[in-house]
Amino acid sequence: MSWNPTLEPHCPDAGDLESIETVIIPRARDLGGFEVRRALPAPRRQMVGPFIFFDQAGPAEFLTGQGIDVRPHPHIGLGTVTYLYRGEFEHRDSLGTHQMIYPGEVNWMVAGNGVTHSERTSAATRAAPSSLFGIQTWIALPEDHEDDAPMFEHHGRAALPVLEGEGKEVRLILGSAWGEKAPATLFSETFYADVILEAGAKLPLPEDHEDRGLYVTEGAVEIAGERFEAGRMMVFRPGDAITVKAGAQGARLMALGGETLNGPRHIWWNFVASSRERIEEAKQAWAKGDWENGRFHLPPGDADEFIPLP
Repeated sequence: MSWNPTLEPHCPDAGDLESIETVIIPRARDLGGFEVRRALPAPRRQMVGPFIFFDQAGPAEFLTGQGIDVRPHPHIGLGTVTYLYRGEFEHRDSLGTHQMIYPGEVNWMVAGNGVTHSERTSAATRAAPSSLFGIQTWIALPEDHEDDAPMFEHHGRAALPVLEGEGKEVRLILGSAWGEKAPATLFSETFYADVILEAGAKLPLPEDHEDRGLYVTEGAVEIAGERFEAGRMMVFRPGDAITVKAGAQGARLMALGGETLNGPRHIWWNFVASSRERIEEAKQAWAKGDWENGRFHLPPGDADEFIPLP
């Protein structure tokens, strides 16, 4: 739909740079010709709203026969969000899900008490040179949903609300913002959006969420007269009116945030929990490897290997 100016009749500038509570420079890791940049968790900031993990995957180019192979591994206490700009992933999980994901679509997997999944480049894509660029995030679950049964949802590109106009295109991936609501089932107040801005275009961040941040994936933005290049995450002071302006080459960014949880979360490997005891129990269950009767099961169709407990 068209951008509705009545949602924000004007775009006030951020009052000053004090509105930016934290600037995060992601840590880069080379995974053998494939770079991952991790913005969350960071030394000064564990979460933005319920978002506890934020990885930029790529951009990467692969020769024929090459690709990504993330072997089956477990999760507890979180929801994983996969969103791609370029390329594809073949997702399998212990619920029996077998789902491809392409740019502009959403894979939303809620681990709850425990789920196992793998993500690989498909055989069809490996038949020719390919590229990959996307964002993977984890959302920590509220305590009363940590032990829920796992679930998986896929939402195609056409299912996601899109706001357009005034030089901006905003695709709402999760949650509610700017008067729209995305279809994925969530357990706390959240917003997550893919934003494309033409040169000089402005975007007001939603003011009805407790915690807000943005991550620049391409181009550059200006906030209160300060320039921020791609590969930066800014987290903002609650309650301030914030507007981001694209630089001369335009910008692409991910806007994220929502309700803060009732306390910090413990993170170990692929596990997130409100207590260390929950993580210890999950560690023991994965190490035991009782795939038939235990807490964790391997994905049907991808059960020949798995990532062992570190």
